[in-house]
Amino acid sequence: MTHVVDPKHAEVPLTLDQAPPRTLGVLDQGAFWANLGVSLLGFSFALFLINPLLDDNPLTMTAAVTATVVGSLIGTAMVGLAAIPGAQTGQPAMVLLRGLFGARLSYVPTVLNIIQMLGWGAFELWVIAMGAQAIVGDAVPYAVWVIVAGVITTGLTIYPLGAIRLIRRIVTIGVIVSTVWFAVALLQRAPAPTGGSWDAFAPAVDFVIALSVSWVPLAADFARHSRSSSAAFTGVVGGYTIAQVACLAIGVYAVAIAGHDAVLNDPTAVFGPFVAAPLGALFFGILVLRETDQSFANVYSTAMSLQNLMPRVDRRVFSVALGVVTIGVALLVDVNSYSAFLSIIGAVFVPMLGVLVVDYFLLGSGRTWNTGERAPSRWIMTVPWALGFCAWWLLAAPSTIPWWAAIWDGARAALGFTRQPWMSAALGAFLVAGLVTLLVGLLGGAVRRRR
Repeated sequence: MTHVVDPKHAEVPLTLDQAPPRTLGVLDQGAFWANLGVSLLGFSFALFLINPLLDDNPLTMTAAVTATVVGSLIGTAMVGLAAIPGAQTGQPAMVLLRGLFGARLSYVPTVLNIIQMLGWGAFELWVIAMGAQAIVGDAVPYAVWVIVAGVITTGLTIYPLGAIRLIRRIVTIGVIVSTVWFAVALLQRAPAPTGGSWDAFAPAVDFVIALSVSWVPLAADFARHSRSSSAAFTGVVGGYTIAQVACLAIGVYAVAIAGHDAVLNDPTAVFGPFVAAPLGALFFGILVLRETDQSFANVYSTAMSLQNLMPRVDRRVFSVALGVVTIGVALLVDVNSYSAFLSIIGAVFVPMLGVLVVDYFLLGSGRTWNTGERAPSRWIMTVPWALGFCAWWLLAAPSTIPWWAAIWDGARAALGFTRQPWMSAALGAFLVAGLVTLLVGLLGGAVRRRR
């Protein structure tokens, strides 16, 4: 007797040889991305929102809120655009890059994505462990929390669509209640904001965009299961934007209560105001448990990226192995240069998205993309990607890594270029990569017509 699987309970195929089920509606996508938009360390990131240059000239509250909204809308629109090809083709994110760069060249961004997703996944386990210790103290060792969170994460990656359905039905309600509770509690305790300017508005917007576009390399991994491309795009932009704006706004007040210097020296210091609020331990515990959806998304996307390299290996094997590796990395992770890490992520994947969007949508190449294992290399597409990467660093605020900042200071001097405070690295990189891609496509089309 043949066992028939209910489409509502279908799961992700074990290999890339099978077609993905299309079971996620706009509410599934919206709830999933809304949960990803709320992060425990996202609260401490408000420090870099208020003062992205870490100098004596922070933003006004109005400027910070405006930067949050503008950066979130731009960043989530980019993530939404990255999701659409996944919804239309049913292919994971890194497999789609076979069409953009060719099969072998797609291995380069795939390896970069694996590295950054392992880092993100380990970082999230660290966050969960530190959040749990903020509630119960050192009674339970850090390593125990990391292992428990890692086991939960691994379980979710084995049943990813089931995890998303669980998030929509149960987890989202707890997150909404907890967020509203803390918004009211912290607003009553936070000191009134004073002073500031709009001078660092562009770097603040870039920072918020970087928070969002860090999800670009995995958007299609989930959108490939969407019922439509509109559901995927709307879910990303609507769910993530609302949640990230709320998260950073609450974070501004939490950082003000905890103290800017305290949070700068220890990002987890921002947890104190949450736990100290009335019923804070209960509601913060909900947010700590919910944080596993962040680690789940990163570890699962790492497994999907590995399948671009080894398409017929069972994803469950990858999930278990990656769960073990992520736990190991989390026990040794160093988060001191995390804001610099976000900039590097943005500099790599924002211009790549610019290339993808123009080639897929404007030039119409997406209709004929070859995403097979023998897709020929398209070396020309690495040119706009590289130029976009350079544009990011020419336009970006100085890096916190001295030797890297020195390289781009020298490049600006050699070009006779002076960066202006209003310039946006994210928008500049996206536009440069996109425009060069458009030029390459038009010139290639003209050459083919002559032939």
